[in-house]
Amino acid sequence: MEKLDLKKTRKALFTAPRGRFVPIDVPRVSYLMADGHGDPNTAPAYRLAVESLYATAYTIKFACKAEERDFVVAPLEGLWSAPDPESFTARRKHEWDWTMMIMVPDFVDETAFLAAREKAREKRGALAETLRLESLEEGLCLQALHVGSYDDEGPLLATLHREVMPAGGYDFAGRHHEVYLGDPRKVAPGKLRTVIRQPVRKG
Repeated sequence: MEKLDLKKTRKALFTAPRGRFVPIDVPRVSYLMADGHGDPNTAPAYRLAVESLYATAYTIKFACKAEERDFVVAPLEGLWSAPDPESFTARRKHEWDWTMMIMVPDFVDETAFLAAREKAREKRGALAETLRLESLEEGLCLQALHVGSYDDEGPLLATLHREVMPAGGYDFAGRHHEVYLGDPRKVAPGKLRTVIRQPVRKG
């Protein structure tokens, strides 16, 4: 049985040139999602959200595998927002609102999600209250690859906000989006790879 690997079938959503923003059209995609607020390094809700996403994603995977529709669990992603966009370039993490996400195949429906969520809750206990299955269609975006620590993203974001977007006549059209291609528990901070995505529209 061949596994569906979304990183391969939707390669454009997981790749970008290093340090250089390029336009991309992002279609409607299904995600497991969970919301919260505050510094991801210290907020207990953040850890619960991420653990809830992985527990549910793997429960869905094993259920689908039993039906011969196996898939590779996709990387963690995050939507980030704050009242002041400069909060990101300045790394004022206590001001951030976030939605953590894991992409799932289109054949995963609400029934499958609800069954998996209940099974995951029985196995591990409390899950994030905001855990849900939801689709997201970002449309026109600017996307680049950042290599290095998450805390070193500031200069790249400053270039996006202060140079790339004004030069192209772009306005913000959605939340700052990050796709985490490396596991910070296993990869040195300087080698982490993160796709940086910003939904935009022509001003």
